[in-house]
Amino acid sequence: MSRRLALVRRPGPRVAEGIVTHVERSPVDAVLALRQWEGYVDALHAHGWTTIEVAPADDCPDAVFVEDTAVAYGDLAVIARPGALSRRPETSGAEAALREAGYRIAHIEAPDTLDGGDVLKHDGTVWVGLGGRTTPGAVEQLAGLLAPLGARVVGVPLAKVLHLKSAVTALPDGTVIGWPPVVDDPSVWPHYLEVPEEPGCHVVVLDADTVLMSSAAPRTAELFERRGLRVVRVDIGELEKLEGCVTCLSVRLRG
Repeated sequence: MSRRLALVRRPGPRVAEGIVTHVERSPVDAVLALRQWEGYVDALHAHGWTTIEVAPADDCPDAVFVEDTAVAYGDLAVIARPGALSRRPETSGAEAALREAGYRIAHIEAPDTLDGGDVLKHDGTVWVGLGGRTTPGAVEQLAGLLAPLGARVVGVPLAKVLHLKSAVTALPDGTVIGWPPVVDDPSVWPHYLEVPEEPGCHVVVLDADTVLMSSAAPRTAELFERRGLRVVRVDIGELEKLEGCVTCLSVRLRG
């Protein structure tokens, strides 16, 4: 299978009704949200990624945040069981797309729940946020599923954000980046870097030298450029109103 695939799912007509938990709700322009999503997908294409568009789920306002539906590791795709009941119908389309892409399929089983946005992977370690959406039992299930592939799964307690990757992501060299007000315990990670803006703690690694991030974090982009990285900026402001970020909008399939 290709190693530079990404699952994406376009925002539906009800996107403005998406769940918000840690911010005040503000109006979302659904037409602009779609244009911004298209710009995100175009940026992936421009940097050598092929996208697979998951079938629409127009009755699910949060379906654009497709990362929450699955965790891919090696040739295995673990289909999530979202913590929000309204989001569980989103997983069937993602599972169908992953089967078509050639992945083996496993599932997080009831009564436990897991959102893909709680999962951060780098170099054989898989950190999983334990907060509002993911249960300790789901972390144990994931550890059992990934252990045969050589992964070490580590639970990370959360109190300040909805998902782990709302607080931290990782640069290509494995440095974990976070915005201090939303990071509970930076000592979890051996290599950690504070960033000066909240949208700056979310990056998608496009290749060993390039990251994609929100255009709403210019000082953080300059910080990354000083570290020798190329930075691709995208405007996803309407989706950020729904606590979305650049990682939420795709499931990256790298093997």
